[in-house]
Amino acid sequence: MFYIQVNFRRHRLSNTCINLGILFVLSANVAMAQQDRAPGDWIAFGADAASTKYSSLDQIDAESVDDLNIVWRWPTPDAAVVEGHRTLRPGQFKATPLAVGGILYVSTPLGQVVAIDGGTGETVWVYDPESWRAGRPANTGFQHRGVAYWTDGEDERILIATHDRRLLAINAKTGELYPDFGKDGAVDLSKGLGRAIHPRLFTINSPPVVCRDVVVVGSIVQDSPITKEEDPGHVRGYDIRTGRHLWTFNTIPQAGEFGVETWEDGSWKYTGACNVWSMMSADEELGYVYLPTSTPTDDWYGGHRLGDNLFAESIVCLNAQTGERIWHFQTVHHGLWDYDNASTPILCDLTVDGRKIKAAVMVTKQAFTFVFDRVTGEPVWPIEEREVLPSNVAGEVAAKTQPFPTKPAPFDRQGISKDDLIDFTPEIRAEALEMTKRWTFGPLFTPPTAIEEGPDGNLGTIQIPGAFGGANWPGASFDPETNMLYIPSKTTVTRASLTQGDPNRSNLRYFRGGEFDLIGPRGLPLVKPPYARITAIDMNAGEHVWMVPHGDGPRWHPDLKHLNLGPLGSWGAGNVGGAGPLTTKTLFFAGQGAGGYAMDVDNKPKLRAFDKRTGRVLWEFEMPDSPHGNPMTYLAGGKQYIAVAIGQGASAELVALALP
Repeated sequence: MFYIQVNFRRHRLSNTCINLGILFVLSANVAMAQQDRAPGDWIAFGADAASTKYSSLDQIDAESVDDLNIVWRWPTPDAAVVEGHRTLRPGQFKATPLAVGGILYVSTPLGQVVAIDGGTGETVWVYDPESWRAGRPANTGFQHRGVAYWTDGEDERILIATHDRRLLAINAKTGELYPDFGKDGAVDLSKGLGRAIHPRLFTINSPPVVCRDVVVVGSIVQDSPITKEEDPGHVRGYDIRTGRHLWTFNTIPQAGEFGVETWEDGSWKYTGACNVWSMMSADEELGYVYLPTSTPTDDWYGGHRLGDNLFAESIVCLNAQTGERIWHFQTVHHGLWDYDNASTPILCDLTVDGRKIKAAVMVTKQAFTFVFDRVTGEPVWPIEEREVLPSNVAGEVAAKTQPFPTKPAPFDRQGISKDDLIDFTPEIRAEALEMTKRWTFGPLFTPPTAIEEGPDGNLGTIQIPGAFGGANWPGASFDPETNMLYIPSKTTVTRASLTQGDPNRSNLRYFRGGEFDLIGPRGLPLVKPPYARITAIDMNAGEHVWMVPHGDGPRWHPDLKHLNLGPLGSWGAGNVGGAGPLTTKTLFFAGQGAGGYAMDVDNKPKLRAFDKRTGRVLWEFEMPDSPHGNPMTYLAGGKQYIAVAIGQGASAELVALALP
């Protein structure tokens, strides 16, 4: 009965029993070119198309890591652009560089593409698509997470999807465009979406993924619309050599398509988003790509889009060459919490109860780890549909149930009750109780509530994990030798408050209201620690092995320091602020960004190395600025380096560390 229920909720295809033998018959040169990588290379955002964020390099180990130090610092060329265009405001440097044969390839916050000598930090070439001339990109501004790499063994291409909605192919050796790619060297990504888009509300700042000579591209859609009508986030595939548009997968099903019935009252016609703003993964052998999709318009109010809303907040498996949906699973029905699937699905091979499984693993903002057979989409462990609370907001109809994985257990705090409030001292707890009297408490998936006027009116719902909580776009990393999964996560508290829309300015009945994060008494967190953590999970067994706080947190606050507390987890160690994971043969690494709660003296930017077996911190290094990108590792001249993007604006840098 269980699987019948889950299959119904996923609206799975009835014809997914494919002749798998056909899928394994591949052109050897294509498979080898994209699936394999040299041990010292890092050929995709997550190290490989499977997004493991793992390297087998072992020069830097538990004994030598103390000698790790900065060997070069590379400032981005964005400063020169800003010098001539003072209105530009480059954001955080979030890109993860790729490494091929000792050469690094990276995009800057302004969207320039650069090749760098990985041994010296010297610039090899710079290509500026001048996408910044189109003005500030939608949603997050001038931020870019990286480029993609492709080779057929002879030709080598760097691909970038730009802020001004173009797909470019750049010669990895020369830094020059391919003039026969698209039209005059560029593909127009504003086309092929089924309806006209608003250029200021639609952009791309994450790398595409390449599978079987097809470039698959996602997008960002403005998160705070003023109308219920918004641009759709459909996903598209293009020929790697010519840029020819091959297919479009409608993340919001259109008339007559599978899943359109999950958008009531014709809301599929105008609702936007459901985009893939994060990174995607791919299995070259199967020829499949895996999409993590986001929340529809509007993030916190769904009264204009009743129904489950496929394929929002789902993992979707597509045939890379045709765009055909193979399987999908919706991780949030009718999303009301901004629980985008922000993390790239990790593709790995597990052995569960003696059975070998080609798996896809996705960690989520709500602190779940969803595990599927990546060929068929069947859950590796049962996923239960459990009843959740209804909404009391006018016009809203929350989903009656939500999916809960039975294994592994959640890796961060879910939901909130009065028992979860901070209680280091009786006085602090009393203040926390007082400040939350007018707020709605509840378990995970408690719907947002409307702000009420008056001294006793409701202020909204306290949401844990918050929209920046749990696991975010830096994701998790996987060790294929031990089948251990390492997840940095963050306990954030979000104000899930709704305020009525002004009919003179908008046709949305409700907007998200008030500030985003909710801080506790005396500038401290609202709930008990840890506030950031790293969790290790044995993925063969689906069991937690260890969990450790990440960073000191506010334990030196004047009202806490006399308690002699251990590490509490730093707010700055959260997964949005630099806690990207890196696993090597010998160690686990994670960053910590600057910033934190009041009197958090551990708010300096850090890079840490952990014992993979126990979670014990083996090394801690103060960085020149906050790491915003995921750390990666590579070989140059036979030497192992670790590189990470730090800082923001004109002062952003790529920093490389190595042994003496």
